[in-house]
Amino acid sequence: MRRFLFTFLFAGVITILPIERTEAAPSAVTFTYGHHLFTIPVGAHPEWRQATERWFYRGIEAIPPARFLSCGKNTIVEDGWTKERSADWNSEAIIATIDQVIGSVLDRDAGSVIINRSVSGSILFDGKGLTGRAINLPLAAELTKTALENDVGTVNLPVTEAQPKITVNDQELQKLGIKEVVTIGESVFAKSPVNRRHNIGVGVARFNGHLIPQGSVFSFDETLGPVNEKTGYRKELVIQGDTTIPDYGGGLCQVSTTAFRGPWEYGMPIVQRKNHSYAVSYYSPQGTDATVYPPNVDMKFRNDTPGALLMQTFIDDRSRAFFIYYGTRDKRTSEVFGPYITERKDAPSGEKISYTTDIPVGEKRKAGEAHDGMKAMWYRTISKEGSGATIEHFFSAYEARPLTFQVGVTPEDMARLTSGALSDSPSWLPVKQ
Repeated sequence: MRRFLFTFLFAGVITILPIERTEAAPSAVTFTYGHHLFTIPVGAHPEWRQATERWFYRGIEAIPPARFLSCGKNTIVEDGWTKERSADWNSEAIIATIDQVIGSVLDRDAGSVIINRSVSGSILFDGKGLTGRAINLPLAAELTKTALENDVGTVNLPVTEAQPKITVNDQELQKLGIKEVVTIGESVFAKSPVNRRHNIGVGVARFNGHLIPQGSVFSFDETLGPVNEKTGYRKELVIQGDTTIPDYGGGLCQVSTTAFRGPWEYGMPIVQRKNHSYAVSYYSPQGTDATVYPPNVDMKFRNDTPGALLMQTFIDDRSRAFFIYYGTRDKRTSEVFGPYITERKDAPSGEKISYTTDIPVGEKRKAGEAHDGMKAMWYRTISKEGSGATIEHFFSAYEARPLTFQVGVTPEDMARLTSGALSDSPSWLPVKQ
């Protein structure tokens, strides 16, 4: 809201009356950094506004005489002077909000890691080589003010990154170009159930110390290996067709999504990537996920950096998964922009019933929550030295799904249902609620 002053000439003096006019401003601002998105409602922060006044003499901003400053609401001054009262954006208040809401999540100190080889040849990490990150708060506030003044709802956060302290004691790794952090993939799996957390931990550990030769294509499924009870996994919810039911390794898509995000954001060629059939909250923002279902669905990328890539993988006490890729950076620049969400569809009403022989006859179990449908698009720009810039798009389509249940039936009844000898919804089947 700004106040504009209309002047009226009477008896040689100017009477200045403040008139309010509403300015357009976005209802919320979304701050972006790679795949990280932070949305702050403007209306929730009235402290972002501050009252100011500016004086002008014959249209030029000037310092008013002291006698003017004691005047009341309807100011009367000499001819040629005008005053504008306005509610400007408060940089200090915006800085405080960004620091509290975003900085507390995004900012971190640079880590320190020592990389060795054991006698058996396996790679050992002492410490964690996370890059440091710090938001340039004054610049972020200025960008936010510019966005607010121009009714723009998105701000790309200015973030300074710092390499960790890395000591590589193994000469073979040194020759392969392992010397700095190339990129990092990360994701959050807070509020995951116990079995899902267990499977994520087992899956993440499979990749720790894995080397990707320069020029080769990395296959998530090939590196992961078998997924079953013998390899340490528990049953947890897995998307299978149009149902979501317990199976060994449920939660591994958290691992593949984490592995995908680092190379994707750095600008490496993505050879294979598939989104989930419906939008899953663990992989927010939508369009940055990479589902796997060994051996049928894989996630692959090509290491086109100047050297090999070495993975350090772990989860922390804040339910975050990390894939650190060590190697040699080149002079490319890459940015991702999105998601651009279109064609939202509400989840279908009612329940969908299917039948299975995997549970006791007549038992009913939930096989999928209701999910809204949508399409999500991300764009990636890559600039390489001597080759100019390229623009790529990554498209994801998520189905709208109803609340789904499965009912246990006998093998004989399942055969009859499959052959069409029974109705798709036989009312005589017993159902345990």
